Amino acid sequence: MSQTAVERPSTPQPSSGVDRFFKITERGSSVSREIRGGVVTFFTMAYIVVLNPLILGFAKDVNGDFLGGGSGDGSNLSAIAAGTALVAGLLTIFMGLFANYPLALATGLGLNAFVALAIASQMTWADAMGLVVLEGILILILVLTGFRTAVFHAVPTQLKVAISVGIGLFIALIGFVDAGFVRRTATGPVPVQLGTDGFINGWPTFVFVLGLVLVVILWVRKVKGAILIAIVATTILAIIVEAIGKIGPMVAGDKVNPTGWNLVVPGMPKDIISTPQLDTVGHFSLFGSFERVGIVAAILLIFTLMLADFFDTMGTMTAIGAEAGLLDEEGLPPNTTKILVVDSIAAAAGGAAGVSSNTSYVESASGVGEGARTGLASVVTGALFLLSMVFAPLVEIIPSEAAVPALVLVGFLMMQQVKEIDWNDLEIAIPAFLTIVLMPFTYSITAGIGAGFVAYVLIKAVRGKAASVHPLMWLIAFLFVLYFAIDPIKTLLGV
Repeated sequence: MSQTAVERPSTPQPSSGVDRFFKITERGSSVSREIRGGVVTFFTMAYIVVLNPLILGFAKDVNGDFLGGGSGDGSNLSAIAAGTALVAGLLTIFMGLFANYPLALATGLGLNAFVALAIASQMTWADAMGLVVLEGILILILVLTGFRTAVFHAVPTQLKVAISVGIGLFIALIGFVDAGFVRRTATGPVPVQLGTDGFINGWPTFVFVLGLVLVVILWVRKVKGAILIAIVATTILAIIVEAIGKIGPMVAGDKVNPTGWNLVVPGMPKDIISTPQLDTVGHFSLFGSFERVGIVAAILLIFTLMLADFFDTMGTMTAIGAEAGLLDEEGLPPNTTKILVVDSIAAAAGGAAGVSSNTSYVESASGVGEGARTGLASVVTGALFLLSMVFAPLVEIIPSEAAVPALVLVGFLMMQQVKEIDWNDLEIAIPAFLTIVLMPFTYSITAGIGAGFVAYVLIKAVRGKAASVHPLMWLIAFLFVLYFAIDPIKTLLGV
């Protein structure tokens, strides 16, 4: 054998058809890492199966009716939960198989509250969900015509980095808030504080702190499966704490327990399986809203939904790609168009299933932190969502306090990208700063992106560099100005 042949480096070869299909080896991952990543993403997202019914299930439409035929006593919650898990499962699997990207989807938080409180109150539930379907269809058209992808290309690379960093801080804040570590103040000069009175209060928050300590220790020790191990171990601890202390939920009817569990009370389930109800599926009227509130009002509502969905996904998929090391030189992930197609279909599918618009979830970053790099992780997450329709009692034993330490760790990992921003260049530094800080401060990815885009265009213009700004950036900045001014515009138009 020649010396050249001996020194030739060996290239890892796919070990199976699954490996080749998902490009697992090519992306430097393994099947076990993908499975772990998919499981972790599910655990950090599973709360939506419980939370979405609580947001949608007790809101009344214009006729005083409840979604899914409920009567205000919680009888419709299981149907909304089943519909939520169904759409999340199917679309997340579709994301994995079609786009081969480690990104999971489910009902969008914020959007679901907007649908329940601001839209359904003006029309019937079927009309409101019809608006969501229309919004998803319109976004899909923008993807297929290339407009949505073109917007990605028009955004400066360092602003994309700022979006990723901002999302990192945002999901870390979500973790702290969901665990009760950071809370709103009832009175006083500051809006938030540590615990309920400036101190860590209650065993659930203490369980979160122990979970965070554990995941950090495992991570810095480079233990494989660190995030998954921490979630399982902290859940077991939570079950033990609840069994001994009988703490109960934070809110139970009219009773409020500030030191209780935020959403799910951990404990061994009485049943292993339950029969899913799909009463909300197909509960939508495509154009009923136009007759109910008028064409102008309906269009403004669709515009509001579209802009939030459009840019939430842009930020999320960029942040996930950056954390996974999958972005190209332009800051775009592989199969960008396919990712956006799935996300657009998910928006419409959520409305068609009566559970509000579905969108990409930043919690997917927790699975990426565990090693996920391909769509196999999404397939695993989606399968677990489908299983949760039947095995809901098992899903409901995992409290958010046990799952969200992963979000804090991932927030740190995403924050590390901040060094790629040139903080000496005011034309990018100020927009990047606004993008980063406003996401957690406003609890909105869209608000952060919008402020950054508007500031970027404005600064370029006042420094005499308007011609260097991509035309699409001007258009998007103008649309964001409309978005931020939507209430005054509605008042002006009398709608």
